[in-house]
Amino acid sequence: IKGRMNNITIKDIAKRFKCSPSTVSRALNDHSNINVDTKETIQEYAQKMGYQKNSISLSLLNKSTKTIGVLVPSINHSHETLMIQGIQSVFNSLGYMLIFCVTNEKHSLEQEHIKRLLSNRVDAILVSISQETASLRDFSHFDMVNKRKTPLFFIDRDIIENYGSSVVIDDYAGAYLATKHLIEKGCQRIAHLAGPQGLLVSKLRLEGYLDCLKNSGIAPYDDWIKHVEFNIESAIEPTKNWFEAKTTTPDAIFGVNDYVCYGAINVLMNLNIKIPEEVSVIGFDNCPISPYFSPKLTTIDRKSYEIGRLAAEQTLEMLSSDTYLPEKSILNPILIERESTRQVG
Repeated sequence: IKGRMNNITIKDIAKRFKCSPSTVSRALNDHSNINVDTKETIQEYAQKMGYQKNSISLSLLNKSTKTIGVLVPSINHSHETLMIQGIQSVFNSLGYMLIFCVTNEKHSLEQEHIKRLLSNRVDAILVSISQETASLRDFSHFDMVNKRKTPLFFIDRDIIENYGSSVVIDDYAGAYLATKHLIEKGCQRIAHLAGPQGLLVSKLRLEGYLDCLKNSGIAPYDDWIKHVEFNIESAIEPTKNWFEAKTTTPDAIFGVNDYVCYGAINVLMNLNIKIPEEVSVIGFDNCPISPYFSPKLTTIDRKSYEIGRLAAEQTLEMLSSDTYLPEKSILNPILIERESTRQVG
């Protein structure tokens, strides 16, 4: 046994004391049915020999691994980072281990991560779905989660189908609020850098933008709605096309997130177009850098940290209840007005 000090098992201890492994297991877990002297003797010997509890074996007994799987499309944006911090604020203090998986917006990676998390018997899975999953509409991996009766929680990006609970921001209301702000400032020619097609968040923000224009009696320009990715680079070409054209140009831009606004602002500055004097710009995220960007970006607060924290709290409620029903929580967005929008006239 001395040669295997770091790998000593319950069976090794059972042989030493000529008892059953179940007796040793109960002694190590401080079970009340074991004689106090026997319990102390076994515990002291196990400590001396460097015994470590096998968390996987214990999970089979306890039906809980104290692990939570979290899938996000990327870790490049502050939004995902803040959501993760919100999740950690709840689970870390309770002894849970979080397993983070990045899908890179790929459906196949998302499926593979889900399979691995299920094989590791995680207690619950929190997921922000990938762009490819949303486009393909293939949710078979979520069917697997439901069949295993593992709690499933959608964070930030939800799907219409009812596979589990969710916590999201009201994307439609946020987009409506952003567009209304521009109109109230006197803007009439409002362009939209819309998100990737197929994602529900992109669809809802586009609908909020279009409905606000319609309700304000403003006809949208089809050419002024461009679907881009959630990054800076994808906004550059559409913005150039709008403002290098010989025809009418926008007097405002509503970006699907703050990052695309950074790209648009970069183009405008290179073209010597003044912000906000000539063009107003509003984003959607309230990234930590936005108050320090030049000009300071007007945006919609997405409540990223709050999404993660609330999802974690509701997941705990789900784990502690046998009758917990899936619920969808929709948080209200907040307008943060800064320097990138202005009053016209």
